[in-house]
Amino acid sequence: MIFSLKNILVPLFIVFSTISLSAQKVGLVLSGGGSSGITHVGVIKALEEYGIPIDYITGTSMGALVGALYATGYSPEEIEAFFLSDEFQNWTTGSVDNNYSYYLRKKEDDASLITLKLSTDTLWEFNLPTNLVSSSTINYGLLSFFSPSTTYAKEDFNNLFIPFRCVASDIISKKEIVFSNGKLTTAVRASMAYPFYLKPVTYNDMLLFDGGLYNNFPANVMEEDFNPDFIIGSNVSFNFEKPHEDNIVSQIKTIVTNDTKYVIPEGKGLMIEPNVTDNATFNFDNNEKLIKIGYDATVSKIVEIRKEVKDYRSKSETINKRDQYKKELPNFIINKVVVDGLKVNQNSYIKNSLRLKNKTISPEKLKPEYIKLLSDDKIKSIRPEVQFNDTSGYYTLKLNAKKEKDLFVSVGGLISSRPISEGFIGLQYNLLDKAALTFLANTYFGRFHNSIQTGFRLDIPFVIPFYWKNTFNMGNWDYYKSNNVFFEDKKPSFLVNNDMYAKTEIGLPVFYKGKLVFEGSTGDFTNEYYQTKNFLSTDTTDETHFTNILGGIKYERNSLNRKQYSSEGSFFAINYKYVKGKEETIFGSTSNNTETIENNIEWGQIKVSYEQYFNVKHNVRFGLFGEGVYSNQPFFSNYTATLLASPDFQPFTENRTVFNQNLRAHSYIAFGVKNIYYLFNKFQLRLEGYAFQPYQNILSDVNQKAYYSKEWTNTQYMASSSLVYYTPIGPIALNLNYYDRATDNWSFLFHFGYVIFNKKSLD
Repeated sequence: MIFSLKNILVPLFIVFSTISLSAQKVGLVLSGGGSSGITHVGVIKALEEYGIPIDYITGTSMGALVGALYATGYSPEEIEAFFLSDEFQNWTTGSVDNNYSYYLRKKEDDASLITLKLSTDTLWEFNLPTNLVSSSTINYGLLSFFSPSTTYAKEDFNNLFIPFRCVASDIISKKEIVFSNGKLTTAVRASMAYPFYLKPVTYNDMLLFDGGLYNNFPANVMEEDFNPDFIIGSNVSFNFEKPHEDNIVSQIKTIVTNDTKYVIPEGKGLMIEPNVTDNATFNFDNNEKLIKIGYDATVSKIVEIRKEVKDYRSKSETINKRDQYKKELPNFIINKVVVDGLKVNQNSYIKNSLRLKNKTISPEKLKPEYIKLLSDDKIKSIRPEVQFNDTSGYYTLKLNAKKEKDLFVSVGGLISSRPISEGFIGLQYNLLDKAALTFLANTYFGRFHNSIQTGFRLDIPFVIPFYWKNTFNMGNWDYYKSNNVFFEDKKPSFLVNNDMYAKTEIGLPVFYKGKLVFEGSTGDFTNEYYQTKNFLSTDTTDETHFTNILGGIKYERNSLNRKQYSSEGSFFAINYKYVKGKEETIFGSTSNNTETIENNIEWGQIKVSYEQYFNVKHNVRFGLFGEGVYSNQPFFSNYTATLLASPDFQPFTENRTVFNQNLRAHSYIAFGVKNIYYLFNKFQLRLEGYAFQPYQNILSDVNQKAYYSKEWTNTQYMASSSLVYYTPIGPIALNLNYYDRATDNWSFLFHFGYVIFNKKSLD
């Protein structure tokens, strides 16, 4: 029998059409669950590796983020790399990439522990913060990830690489909101807005929070919107326990959330439930482990899945399909930036703060400038949005800015085992227009240190931005003879320093982390001291007054991660200053001299400082330190006055609070090494060693006159071991220090808070 071609092709067409029409469709449902939701990455990785097709995705919270990344064409390997990156860690803490935070706008370090931000028009109204971490870095990151796919899909989530849905919660209507279209960035950001952790999202007259409040496992959305043949659920969450009358947290959770059904209809699918019960909601330190847990849990279910899912999609087939999808996405290139949300002049300040060298720019290259804006303490937040122009093929970036509150009130200080405890209050008032004007004031008060500083700073975003800062400073440092903290009466001081000066400076940026500063000051300091250890309470001190003017230029580059006890980043500074003044020394009752001495004194000084930390990815860190000073500074009228005006090497926290004559010289070099061991979380053990080598030691003759020793003698070695814990507001530290050329070789210091003071006029 002879068959015609038509008789052969028609049955084949019917067979293949039937197969195509009856091909299984598989949906993947990803639960919320905070950091535990990172296990979903491992789940997707295993499903793709074993050829299980994923035709639809729904997700909530962390499940929405993971699902959206896969639905927009990111591979499991790319998603895994992101969750293991520093960028994601910055998301979880609200931090910005420290490499791009703008050092020019960074305020001077002080001893503040807590800063309250108030609006002057509602000064007596106290508002609790709505979020623990800033969402600005997350907003920009989501924008970078999802904008091309949103444009390609014409804001229809069915047109993504994989059709997608995510869920948020509207606390106004008390309903779940299912996102099937619109800006994918907005949808995922709303689904992630965990109460008190991330700020909620305002959208179409709704206030949207984490989808997990009302639907933490959107299996119902999967069925209603996609109705797949088989559903795979990945769940790492659970309903809260019943509230207890004495547990306010459990009561709040019950009030704001609805129970979720973590089930798939019988016979319709299968659940994968990775064991992550010991992982805290916001513990993002074990991401690699979590991904592996998700992967292993899925691999253990592959046989069961294969019994129901007959279709096989090879990894190479998925990769080819993904690559083809990515080729069709528009290039994400920005050719216009618009700033709104504030007054016209305030928007202009923000727009002019951006340094865009080219007419077009990619989001990745624009990111450093965006981060630079976030490091400005006069800007509270920036919400980025993009709009695609079909005609030009470029994007317009719209930055919706919110101004930070006007008044900052900072409180802090130091609690110590030595008599150096103090309090600190700082005030900062911001005025934002085309330029930013900041009024500054602070005070330190304690037994050792008292000071007041007032002034203002003007930030001007010209083509070359700069700031102009003016301050007036009055300070007193009193070094007690006694080391008793509370009970012993105050004994006469062997040294009291009183310092008063006015200073002006202009700062220019050098890339992101550096600045060039021109400074000048005029002031007067008075040192009151005894040149003998044998004195009575009735004796009068010698006094040296030095009225001076100072001019200088310095370059600094600073990427250290903390203002004290750093463990990451680097610091480099080179500073030249010229000092000219008049010394007047009046001798007291313990001195053989009776006549007042007056001298005109001037000198120049160059100082270089370097500090850097290495191996920052692991629990053991290594640091190097170096410092050198060269000066032609002359002697003052006596040995003690000369030492007090000399540069001071301060390698340890304690050195800022003691007068150590062995660590003072006109010219010196110093080197140090640091080993830092992270015992757990923010608990660190620091071991440090230093060598201090003066070019010439300053010595005293029998007449209490200063003279130089031989060159390169009397090297001073010192070491310190510190146990430091960084609380959310400041460090708690135990220091054990050793000095090889001291009367008492060992010293001990306990402190809570920062050992930071206002600067002296010659610093």
